Amino acid sequence: MRLSEFKHYAKELLHIALPIIMGNLGFIMIGAGDVLIAGRHSTDTLAAISIATAISNCIMTFGIGLIASVSPLLSNYRGQKHSAKKYFFPTIRFSMILAFIMMIAVLLCVPLIDYMQFEPKLVMPIKIYMIITAFSTFGTYLHAALKEFLQAFEIVFLPNVVTVISVFLNLVLNILLVFGYGPLPSLGAVGLAIASFIVRYFMGFVLLWYCFKLMKFRNYKVDREYFKGLMRIGMPISIAILIEFIAFNCVAIIMGRVAGVYAAAQNLVCTLTTVSFMVPLAISNAIAVKVGFANGAHNLVELRRYAYTGLAMAVGFMVCSSIVFASFPNFLVGLFTNDFDLIKISVPVLYILAMFQIFDGLQVSLSGIFKGIKKTKIVMIANFVGYWLISIPLGYILAFKYDMNIMGFWFGLLCAAVILCTIMLVILRKYINDARKNLDFAIVAEDY
Repeated sequence: MRLSEFKHYAKELLHIALPIIMGNLGFIMIGAGDVLIAGRHSTDTLAAISIATAISNCIMTFGIGLIASVSPLLSNYRGQKHSAKKYFFPTIRFSMILAFIMMIAVLLCVPLIDYMQFEPKLVMPIKIYMIITAFSTFGTYLHAALKEFLQAFEIVFLPNVVTVISVFLNLVLNILLVFGYGPLPSLGAVGLAIASFIVRYFMGFVLLWYCFKLMKFRNYKVDREYFKGLMRIGMPISIAILIEFIAFNCVAIIMGRVAGVYAAAQNLVCTLTTVSFMVPLAISNAIAVKVGFANGAHNLVELRRYAYTGLAMAVGFMVCSSIVFASFPNFLVGLFTNDFDLIKISVPVLYILAMFQIFDGLQVSLSGIFKGIKKTKIVMIANFVGYWLISIPLGYILAFKYDMNIMGFWFGLLCAAVILCTIMLVILRKYINDARKNLDFAIVAEDY
């Protein structure tokens, strides 16, 4: 691919990705704000919300993964010149059904906290935080579904502006409710949960208003094929995300049983890596939309160019990010806490994280390609092999047999990222080679 062509396709991807980057960073900054305020309040508060979110998010992420199938599926429909606007109401119904199921699942997990051997002082804050979080699921899923729907039409600016605005709203509410102000009492971890509840519904309802203002919708009767398509694409995506998410949060839960400070350290480190991860994640979303459109139009040339350009962009950014993490670990951890023990545990992990970042950027951009070509089972299988057959067993051995604690788990996570990237690259290369021989694709002779 020539440099001029690379610039063209990079510009096309950035047209979608830049607003998503802004929104993704805003979304993670909401979580980072929670960590920042919790860490400033007390290490116990940070430990409590770290464990609570580790458990509840593992459940809620499953539904988010299913909703993530909306934009690639509708992008394929648009590439095939089919109407996509008629799927607005079905998309909302799909998300609300999922929200109800996930809410019940989180609530059912609350009584189990008493039997998980956490420090007694953390048990009640964990349970209350999870209960409030469960009832915020409807706002969370409404926002996710409408953002995916608009993304399929490459409408990405305002949805992500809403997310950025919500960062400041969340920060103000956190300060008021966690520390107390005037007649408002200090609520600690409960205040963080209430603030998140308010912000999530705000984000969902604003996007709902925007959709009705932007487009004229009719409540079409949609056949079951749409829902089958969402499940067919979304289920592997959802399981893949869940596999990875549980792997990361499993570290917080396992180490949290040893001491709350380890759960706090895992949350802090994950918050830092997630901030940089939002950039390749946004590029991955853009890749899924563009590759999905090219796949629907049976244009292999466009598919390859968007795929390879996106991979280069995502990995290039994460290389820069890894340099920052390796160069300024004490400064980055010090932004969130003054606790000496927490800093001592977290800083060494950032050196491993610096290497992990590069492969994490590669794997998420590869996932975007597979979403676009509707081959999401590959992502699910690769994640299972990498994280659960390699990462967690290896991490557990290193953590407890060789006394590496949380660093042992991060070495395991690094190995998982390398393995799943290798699996997906091999399969992607095979898919493209097979597609070149398929007459259904419009292929033009070119030099790469």
